[in-house]
Parts: sequence; structure tokens; C-alpha cells
Amino acid sequence: MNDSIEVLGLSATQIRSAGAQWTAREIVQQPQLWPQIARQVGTDAGLRAWLAPLLANPALRMVLTGAGTSAYIGKCLAPALAKGGRQAEAIPTTDIVASPRGTLGSKTPTLMVHFARSGDSPESVAALELAEGRIEQCHHLIVTCNAAGELSRRARSLRHAYAIVLPGACNDQSFAMTSSFTGMLLAAALALGAVPTDAGRIEAIAALGAKTLTAHLPLADTLVRAQFDRVVFVGSNELKGLALESALKMLELTDGRVVSIGESPLGFRHGPKTIVNGSTLVVTFLSNDAYTRQYDLDLLGELRSDAVAGRVVALSARAAEREGPDTIVLDAGAPAGGSLTDLELCLPYVAFAQTLALLRSISLGLSPDIPNAAGTVNRVVQGVSIHPFPTSS
Repeated sequence: MNDSIEVLGLSATQIRSAGAQWTAREIVQQPQLWPQIARQVGTDAGLRAWLAPLLANPALRMVLTGAGTSAYIGKCLAPALAKGGRQAEAIPTTDIVASPRGTLGSKTPTLMVHFARSGDSPESVAALELAEGRIEQCHHLIVTCNAAGELSRRARSLRHAYAIVLPGACNDQSFAMTSSFTGMLLAAALALGAVPTDAGRIEAIAALGAKTLTAHLPLADTLVRAQFDRVVFVGSNELKGLALESALKMLELTDGRVVSIGESPLGFRHGPKTIVNGSTLVVTFLSNDAYTRQYDLDLLGELRSDAVAGRVVALSARAAEREGPDTIVLDAGAPAGGSLTDLELCLPYVAFAQTLALLRSISLGLSPDIPNAAGTVNRVVQGVSIHPFPTSS
């Protein structure tokens, strides 16, 4: 990294000394990767031919699966697919492996959509094997960042499987998933028709992401300097999945020193709101859906009226009612941010959450590339034993 280049408000020297070279690079590169991923998926004739007969079946069940951040990709994507009339469920591999009977039906034609940065975690492989053994008509779409991973290898050996392998830059080398999260989310959304393959639209989303990483840095820096030790992310529908992922990113990069949770605006009042005190930062992801947005704004107004949280920040793609001083309004050329779906907004919104987590990690004296100095959590999960599942069950 050139020492004259400043990234996320930090010089290259500061980034190196903080142990954040990979994390910073992988956050900042995302807007450049999104159009590249869109071109890759849009020109993959083999993928379209493979998916077409599956998606033409109205009885098809989609199971979106992964672990950790990869599971939250499914949480973001499932509501968008359901709005399009699809039967889509986000079920983590960790739930599938622990309870195959409760998660995998045997009779319904099923498309398993596997999300995996490396494709080497034990649960990723076990979930595929369990689906193969329990579902009579099962196909596998593997979305991964690692061509050499075990899931990629399995896709090549199964006639009813197809792999989307993202550009190498998406295979994050840092501990936390950033480029891999947005890259896999966008690739699957395009492949399954949840986001249109419109070059101009993707460029607009990328422009929003780039602006988020630059224009709103002063606010992120101010929030980090406040040294909040609790952070809450709230969002509805697709944005609830994003809230969960954003909370995980803060938890991971701060090595658990900052307690963070994700919830929906309506769900937040039912107990989780007790986390709010003067040391709490609340970040709300405002929906672009006119109906849903009413509930988002209700909670935003309530939290600001309560005056209990240290700060309440809102991200919005268009001018927000009850805007307030801590509202980030994204804006880009055509199509304007106000016309984007909540699934599309996940990409620029998460860039802010990732930046906040990285800067907070550095403020705590941690090394974001490897924040867990004790080595009890790892980039590819370790220590998982996969127990044989009875074939008669």
C-alpha cells in the first residue's frame, strides 16, 4: 500500500501499524467489485441454462444456507425472493447439521443455495451431504469465493450442482468477511432474479457505496471517538439480516469488547430495548418501502424522544422525515437512491457498518486483520466434530 494513499481517513502507515491492511483494503474495494460481479453473473450462459428449469417450477423450495456471515446473506436475500413469489427460507448450515429432520424435507423439490467464503468449514460440507441423503430432488447452487475449496470441488463432481466462484479479491484474507459478504449477496441476488441485471443500476449502487466510504467518514470517526461500548443495529425485512450481520461485524472486529445486537424495529421494543443506556449507539437502517418505513420512523422518533441512548444514527437512501442531525442520506445519480430496493440498499448500508467496526477495533488497540489474539475463533472455523446421522432417520 502506497504511503501517500489515505484509506478510511487513515494513512497507509497507520493502517499497517494497526494490523488492518487486509480489512481496510477489503472494505474499500467493494464498490469496484460489484460491477465486475454483475458482469460475471450476467454473462454466465451456463448458469442461466442450469437455473432456468429449476426456477420455472412453482413448487421449488429454496434453502439459503451458510454459517455466520454467510448465513446472514440468506437472511438478507430470503425476504426479497419471497416478495417475488418464491418459497425461500434462510436456514444456517449450523441448524441443518444439528437438526436435519427439522430443516430438510424429503419430498419437495429443493434448490440448496450454499454461501461460503472458503467452502472448507465442516458444517458447509456436512449440510450438502445431508441434503443429498435426505432430499429426493435436490440441486445445489454454490456461491463461494474459493475455487480450491471443498464445496467448489463437490460442485464439479455432482451433476446437479453449479458453482459461482467470485473474483479472487472477494476471498477476504482478513478474519472478518466484508467483500465476500457483499460479493456473494449480489451474485446470488442477480442469479436468482432478486436484483435486475441492469448495468446502470449496479453502477448507481456502487456510487452509493463509494460515497458511503468517503463522505460519511467524519460522522463515523465522531462516533468512534465517543467510545460506545454497546451498539444496536435495527432494520426490517432484508435490512434485518443486514442488522444481524452488522452486529456480528462489530462483535468480531472488537473481539467482543463492544456488545452488539441486531433486531427489527418492531421486535426491538419487546425486550431488547433494555440494552439502551448512555453508552449505547443505535444505528437504524431505514427501509425504502413506504409501508415498512413508517415503523422504522416510529422507532427512530421514539429513541430520539427517549433521549436515553448516547447517539441514534439513521441511514436513509432518500430525504428522511424526522431527519435530525445524525441522519445519513445517501444520494447518487439515476436511478436515485430512493428507487432502490431494500436488498440493493444492503450493499451501501453495510459499508458504513463495516467502517464503523474497523475504526472502533483500531481505537481499542486491536489488530482488525486478526482481532482475536487468544486464537479461540478462526477465519475458517475449527474444532467442529460432524457426527454420523442415521440413514434410517
